[in-house]
Amino acid sequence: MSTDTAAPGTAVDLDEAPAARRAAPEAPTRPLAPAATPAAPEASSPAGGREHWVVPLAVLIVGMFMSVLDTSIVNVAISAIQTDFGGSTADVAWISTAYSLVLGVVVPASAWLGDRIGLGRVYMWSLVAFSAGSALCGLAWNLDSLIAFRVVQAVPGGLLPAVCLTMVYRLVPPAKIGAAMGMYGLGIIVAPAIGPALGGYLVEYVNWRLVFYINVPVGILGLIAAVIWLPKFAQAPTRRFDVAGFLTIATGLVSLLLAFSEGPSWGWTGYRVLGLIALSVLSLAAFVVIELEVEHPLLNLRVFRNRLYTTSLLAMSVMMTGLFATLFYIPLFLQEGLGYPALRAGFLLLPQALVMAVLMPVAGRLYDKIGPRYLAFFGLLIAATGTFLLTGINPDMTRSELVFWMCVRAAGTGLAMMPIMTGGLSALPGDLTTSGSAINTVAQRVSAALGLAGLTAVVTNQQGGLMAARAALVPAGRMPQQEVLAVYQRTQLDVLAQSYSNVFLLTGFLTLVAALLTLMLRTGANPHAGGGGAAMME
Repeated sequence: MSTDTAAPGTAVDLDEAPAARRAAPEAPTRPLAPAATPAAPEASSPAGGREHWVVPLAVLIVGMFMSVLDTSIVNVAISAIQTDFGGSTADVAWISTAYSLVLGVVVPASAWLGDRIGLGRVYMWSLVAFSAGSALCGLAWNLDSLIAFRVVQAVPGGLLPAVCLTMVYRLVPPAKIGAAMGMYGLGIIVAPAIGPALGGYLVEYVNWRLVFYINVPVGILGLIAAVIWLPKFAQAPTRRFDVAGFLTIATGLVSLLLAFSEGPSWGWTGYRVLGLIALSVLSLAAFVVIELEVEHPLLNLRVFRNRLYTTSLLAMSVMMTGLFATLFYIPLFLQEGLGYPALRAGFLLLPQALVMAVLMPVAGRLYDKIGPRYLAFFGLLIAATGTFLLTGINPDMTRSELVFWMCVRAAGTGLAMMPIMTGGLSALPGDLTTSGSAINTVAQRVSAALGLAGLTAVVTNQQGGLMAARAALVPAGRMPQQEVLAVYQRTQLDVLAQSYSNVFLLTGFLTLVAALLTLMLRTGANPHAGGGGAAMME
């Protein structure tokens, strides 16, 4: 066992450790090719003490948690924001949708920035910028300004999870990656589930603006912790930024989301929607061509040649769509449909967060022992079962029924999420891990944004059709006006519940398909448990 244990607070340069602690000899300087990225000492020495990576991992979880928390904490405040600023439900949904999309757009630049100025510096500057963006959101004076500030906030918010994931693979020994990712995953899926309860408390007892202001002190504390405990990462030689690749992927993703979001109001066959879809397809096609031709691509698309990685990416995208659909539509139905106050709605979502918090570390440890296949498969089957149970959503359901349905779904998500993501990344060779991590983060953010936009379009269309059909059945001639109004309101509530039920039915079937895909993942103990492994490193 190495005796070079660094005391807390000591700056440790992971790229300048003694050669005796490296998995293999290296050149004095880091080559430009991604394949030659040096391995972190802790990762190349499985016998290294846990103190080398546990505390820094906890620091990274703080930044990751804060960034992802904002994807759901705002959902409970939607009604209060709409009351203050006005606007339709589709307009207000852009508070969440714009944030999620920009997260995905900026992720591809994270690898270049990490090499350019250092991963640690990117992480700390992102914390500062995220806190500042949060403060601006709290100061917003109308809906347009709030959406604009959410875009500003999302830029560092998108860099944080991507940079954190890269640093995790630099810090953690391959033999411990399952357990580490089980802890790290708390920020990916538990934070969004806790958001509604925390947001509900702030909205009901203080003010919805505190949903944003709370990030400021957390960001400051996270920055202090990073300065004290986060190891230093050496900078790499500068390589040219792929401007063309960045512009094409950004244009493609933004165009696609705008088309999905505005399709119901503009008309799916309208020239604006069709034009945006065409622009998106052309931009993404140009992105693929550019990335295959440039010397230093923004994202190395060779990762898609790996069947295991591609399978995990598809399954992850389905899971994120289902997760954020639940976290968006359930609070919306409880508040707008049943009239629950924000805090009560948030607390009903809290048990599922606790279920995921318990199961995520368990799944991480099991991953190291049995591999991802069966954890992912049975986890997604359980998640699909919970999603199908949610199709029973109706105005007369009990709170215990709803909590049970969500907890079943959360149990499956907690078991499957980290094995799916880690199983895909661990299948990549070392020279593709950086691009694999970035694309994985892009897929999570964009699938959540596009999935929510697409499902919202389905809900809007169904509500219009169902309401038109049922409104004709409301007797208006021989009933007092007050009774007609009561029947009409009940009809609206039934239509809302039915449209959400259909969305959960669709999501449930997609989850079943994803479960079948995970049968292609590997099984068996972690192949790196015996040590070594620059293959797991960036």
